[in-house]
Amino acid sequence: MDKIIKNVLKVIIDAGFEAYVVGGYTRDYLLGIKSNDIDICTNALPKELHKLFPVNNNSNDYGGFNLKIKNYNIDITTYRKEIKYEGRKPTEIVYLNDLESDLKRRDFTINAVCLDYNEKIIDYLDGISDITNHKIKMIGNCEAKIKEDPLRILRAIRFASVLNFELDSLLEKEIEENYQLILTLSNIRIKEEITKILLNKNYQKGLNLLRKFHILEILNINYDEINYVNDIGGMWAQLDFSFNSSFTKQEIRNIINIRNILEKGEITNQILYEYGLYTSLVAAEILNINKNEVNELYEKLDLKTERDLDISSEDIMNVLKIKPSKELKEIKEKLITLILEGKLENQKNSLINYLKGKE
Repeated sequence: MDKIIKNVLKVIIDAGFEAYVVGGYTRDYLLGIKSNDIDICTNALPKELHKLFPVNNNSNDYGGFNLKIKNYNIDITTYRKEIKYEGRKPTEIVYLNDLESDLKRRDFTINAVCLDYNEKIIDYLDGISDITNHKIKMIGNCEAKIKEDPLRILRAIRFASVLNFELDSLLEKEIEENYQLILTLSNIRIKEEITKILLNKNYQKGLNLLRKFHILEILNINYDEINYVNDIGGMWAQLDFSFNSSFTKQEIRNIINIRNILEKGEITNQILYEYGLYTSLVAAEILNINKNEVNELYEKLDLKTERDLDISSEDIMNVLKIKPSKELKEIKEKLITLILEGKLENQKNSLINYLKGKE
């Protein structure tokens, strides 16, 4: 365990409270996976945590307290129990003074293993056994937990995909019976979980599970074949989906640009000019086009942006005796196309001679 994490635990413990690392970090620690996202649970109340960590923190109404130290994102949460929900949001909670009770409110056994300051493992719910056996198992009443928060369906599938684990048979049964509860979730939450599935190299397992449980069907997500790329726009571009409102304008623009290139099925000078190198490289990888060849093509490109055109708008207007207009724009676009097609040199004299021939 990194000394930064131990120091945070020590501050809480030295103040007379309990503190344990729990959740994904402990699970990944046992699997030999490095993680910078740390969850710490404690019996210290939020007001006491504010005294212990008075600067550079962020908290909410539900016992969550966040620290960012170097590369670590550390969430400190007071032991608690959710009493009442509206949708999947807890509207009433009580703080507890008991670690085991806090762990029982969590989702999966693999996320309920604790690590103390001395790196001793605390495992009240047989999480280590499920980690060893590569099983995703719900804590407590599986049906109730899913109905309490349907996002757990997508989280279960995501963990099965990312960790290459199998779903417990009871969990599978409850997902099969309650999968339509996914429709009660916001598009943003759905997008976030599917994005995490798509960004791991075992994405196909996650997609297969989403298809098996009819989740792709009810979300109107379709795809034929997906080639993995380490770019989320490139992954989403290979899916046909309808919940655009959860994407930013820039994300949608990237996805559309990649799709446009994929439809053309090749990388040309025109595509490199229009979409840029990065987007072209993402599309090239999906199309199984050699990225080195794309880079070489780009390096040889005589015209990467309109600013590289070796003739100004003023020069064009002087030669053709025209004023700023739609015609000027069309002429510049024509020059650029001819240069990209290799039919005209990007040299001022050549461009002027070409324009004079058009008088």
